[in-house]
Amino acid sequence: MDDATMNFGLLMESAQAHQKLAETHLEQLRAHTRGLDAVVRDEIRRTLIDELKMLSVESKRTADTLRRIGRGAVARVGLSSIMIAILSTCIPMAIMRWTLPSEAAIAALRVRRDTLAASVATMEQRGGRIEWRRCGQTARLCVRVDRQAPAYGENADYHVVAGY
Repeated sequence: MDDATMNFGLLMESAQAHQKLAETHLEQLRAHTRGLDAVVRDEIRRTLIDELKMLSVESKRTADTLRRIGRGAVARVGLSSIMIAILSTCIPMAIMRWTLPSEAAIAALRVRRDTLAASVATMEQRGGRIEWRRCGQTARLCVRVDRQAPAYGENADYHVVAGY
């Protein structure tokens, strides 16, 4: 064997040893990467769980606040509806009370109407339907007479008024 072959064999042996050492380191690196991958996943999980818990707490707090606001809004709407209903009822009633006559006033007006109706009926019987006018150049007082009715009086100077 010559020196070159020997050197070549040693060089090959050294290369093989380095390759095995590199493979060992590579395998250790893979194992470490797998372990690191699990650690990173666990850390991400923990962080995600913590963030989701905080989000859940904030969501519950927000929901409670919205419920309180909703209850307050319902109370305000209910109160305003009641106030509108009261005002819508009371204002027309007050206007009616001030503008319309009372029961006593209505009864007095009915009595007065009946009295006036009786007076009108009496006046109509006594000549209330007579048509009076001013006639001629001197504006003398005259009435319409019934020409079909007979004349009365000694000189036939009385005539029946039209409508009687």
